[in-house]
Amino acid sequence: MALLQGRSRRDLLLAVGMVLGVNLVGAAPAFLFGAETDWIERPWFYPPEIAFPVVWTLLFTLLGISLFLVWRQGLDRRPVRVAFAAFGVQLFLNLLWTPVFFGLQRPGLGLAVILALWVAIVGMIAAFDRVDRRAAALQIPYLLWVSFASVLNYAIYTG
Repeated sequence: MALLQGRSRRDLLLAVGMVLGVNLVGAAPAFLFGAETDWIERPWFYPPEIAFPVVWTLLFTLLGISLFLVWRQGLDRRPVRVAFAAFGVQLFLNLLWTPVFFGLQRPGLGLAVILALWVAIVGMIAAFDRVDRRAAALQIPYLLWVSFASVLNYAIYTG
């Protein structure tokens, strides 16, 4: 595994732990608040339901790998701490969207949250890039998906 070349078994376990942790935290809102879509008037480009858990699992996995790559550079470095803070901000907004959109069934407020999330992801990518370019690059699919989800959220809100 190229990302762990020359690293210890401890690092491998930490990388796996970060991936699993991000996936568990990321999936929690859907389990706690549900993701019922019967109330949604679906636009023509609404993806099949199975796409959502598959895509989010992949994106959360990439987030976990990126977080590990950043962590590896040492929490004693200011750019690493800034990158971790940026990660925390975007994760908070990501976790907030599900209860707002699905729990409260408020697509307008969900749109505000997801647009803030988009900005936070851009900030996180910039912060990750200052630490590890690979970690930043791994977040491009996340930004693209949230861009698509923002358009979808808008279409549902205005539909």
